[in-house]
Amino acid sequence: MNLLNCVPRWGIKFALVGVVGLALTQMPAFAQEAEVVQTNANIVWTMVSAALVFFMQAGFAMVEAGFTRAKNAANIMMKNLMDFSIGACAFWFIGFGLMFGGSNGFFGLDWFAFGWDQGAGFGTEVGDAWPFTFFVFQLVFAATAATIVSGAMAERTKFSSYLIFSLVITAFIYPISGGWAWNSLFAGYNGETAGWLGNLGYLDYAGSGVVHLCGGAAAFAGAIVLGPRIGKYGPNGEPRAIPGHNLPLGMLGVFILAFGWIGFNAGSTTSAGYAIGWIAMNTLLSAGAGSLGAMFTSWSIFKKPDMTFAGNGVLAGLVGITAACDSVTPFASIIIGSIAGILVVLSVLFIDTVLKVDDPVGAVSVHGVCGIWGVVATGIPFFANSNYDFGWGQLGVQIVGALAYFIWPFVTALILFFILKATVGLRASAEEEITGLDVGEHGNVAYPDFVSVAPETDAKG
Repeated sequence: MNLLNCVPRWGIKFALVGVVGLALTQMPAFAQEAEVVQTNANIVWTMVSAALVFFMQAGFAMVEAGFTRAKNAANIMMKNLMDFSIGACAFWFIGFGLMFGGSNGFFGLDWFAFGWDQGAGFGTEVGDAWPFTFFVFQLVFAATAATIVSGAMAERTKFSSYLIFSLVITAFIYPISGGWAWNSLFAGYNGETAGWLGNLGYLDYAGSGVVHLCGGAAAFAGAIVLGPRIGKYGPNGEPRAIPGHNLPLGMLGVFILAFGWIGFNAGSTTSAGYAIGWIAMNTLLSAGAGSLGAMFTSWSIFKKPDMTFAGNGVLAGLVGITAACDSVTPFASIIIGSIAGILVVLSVLFIDTVLKVDDPVGAVSVHGVCGIWGVVATGIPFFANSNYDFGWGQLGVQIVGALAYFIWPFVTALILFFILKATVGLRASAEEEITGLDVGEHGNVAYPDFVSVAPETDAKG
C-alpha cells in the first residue's frame, strides 16, 4: 500500500509549505555561512601562496650561489637571508603603510606598524582580520624585489652597505612605487584610495613592473656604481667568463623559483576561485616557452645549447607573463614567454659586452629587461582574452608604467649607492674580493672540505 495515499492532499501541501518556509527563513544564515567559508578559503589559499613565494627566497639564493664562485657562497646566503629578515621588519614599520595606506596618489599615509585592533576591526561585525593575511602576502613580494638586486651585486659588495640598501628598498623605494599601481588592492581598508598609475588604468596583475622591473632597475644601478669584479674584463675591455661553481645547484634554484611562481601569480587572486588554474596554466606555458626561446637562441649563437641560458629563460618567461597572467590567452602566453627567452640572451650579451656592466647572474636582463617586456606585452590588444576589452590606448598606459618602474628605482638606488660609496664604502676591499667574501666578511667557509690551502710561509714572512 502506498502510504502517501493515506495522507490527505492538504496535509502534503501544508508540509511542503512549511519546509519551503523554513528554508526561506534560513536563507540569510546559509548565505552568511557560505560567505564565512569563502573568506576562510581565501585566507588559506593566500597564506599557502605566500609560503610558496617565501620559498622563492631559497630559489634565488641557490641560483645566485650556484652561478657564482664557491668562495662567496656563504656571503650570498647571508644576503638573501637578510633581505627577508630586514625586509619583514622594515615593511611592517614603514613600507606597508606607504604602499597600502590611505593614499594621496603617490604614497600611503596610514597603516604603519599596525596591530590586532586595527587589523581585525574591519570587514564583518566581528572583524575579518584580512589585513594580517594581506600583509604576509605583500611582505614576501617586497622581499623578492630586494633579493633581485643581490645577484647583480654579487661577489664584491660590502656586506654592511648591502644591509643598508636592503632596508631602504623594502621600507621606501619598493613600497612607494608599488602603491602607484596596487594601492587599490587594499581599498576596503584604506578609504577606497588608489595610486596614480592605478587611476590611469595601468595593468600589472602580479608584478612584472611593480616587483621585477623595480628590482631589476635597482640592480642595474648597483652594478654600475660597484663596477666589475676583478678579472672580469681584459686589458682591451674584452669580457671574460667567470664560471659558477655549482651549476646543478643553480638549476635547482630555477626549479624552486618556477614552483614558487605558482603562488606568485595564481596567489595574486587572493581568493580561492576558478582563476587559480587559469593563471597557473598561463604562467607555466610562458616559463616553458621562455626556456625554449633562450635555449635555441644560445644554441644558434654559441653552437651549443647552454644550460644557464635555458635556466634563465625559464625565469625570463615567468617574469614576462607575470603582469598579464590573467589577461592573455594561452597562445599569447607562449609568445610572450618565447620573446622573453630570446630577449634574456641578447640582453645578457649586450650588457656584458657593449655596456660592460658586470651582472654575474643576469638579474638585470631577467627582471629588468623582461619586466619591461611583460608590462608592455600586457597592453597589446590581440594578446588579451575575452575577459579584457581594450584598444591600443592601453599600450600607451603600459609604456608610462614601464618608464615609471624603471626611472624611480634606478634613480633612487643610484643616489643611495653613490652616498654609500662616498661614506661607509660600497665595495669590499680587493684583498677580500680575491680571497672570497665568505672569509673576509663573515669568517665562514661554505665548503671547508674543499678549500685549497696556500703553501706555508716563513714565520717572519
